[in-house]
Amino acid sequence: MRVLAAVIRDSDRYLLCRRPRHKRHGGLWEFPGGKLEPDETLLQAAQRELKEELGVDTVAVGARLFAHHDPESPFLIEFVAVEVKGTPRALEHEEVRWVRAGEGADLEFAPSDRVFWERWVRTDMAADGGGRPRGS
Repeated sequence: MRVLAAVIRDSDRYLLCRRPRHKRHGGLWEFPGGKLEPDETLLQAAQRELKEELGVDTVAVGARLFAHHDPESPFLIEFVAVEVKGTPRALEHEEVRWVRAGEGADLEFAPSDRVFWERWVRTDMAADGGGRPRGS
């Protein structure tokens, strides 16, 4: 089962969300998103999920940056660059936070989000970002 993880950037910061305590991986940090519905594109999923979770509009979806099978689940998490318009609010999460790559080491991430953060975000700290879409 495919799951979108929206990688939303604002300059050198990434938008992260704390999962609700009653859900799987509750209280852990993640990139926002959710399961794709049958025949739904990544753009359609981002538009639906980010409006529901954060109250923002999706402007663009870029390339898939990374994919990881979530441990002990049927989920394939697809980390995708996403550009949004609006101010993110915690509508379904406990908290939303903009985090710089160097600041994320102390956060407790959901397993797949930790792998993405360590393999991609932290190794990209010194880079410009390769033209990835950013949040505004």
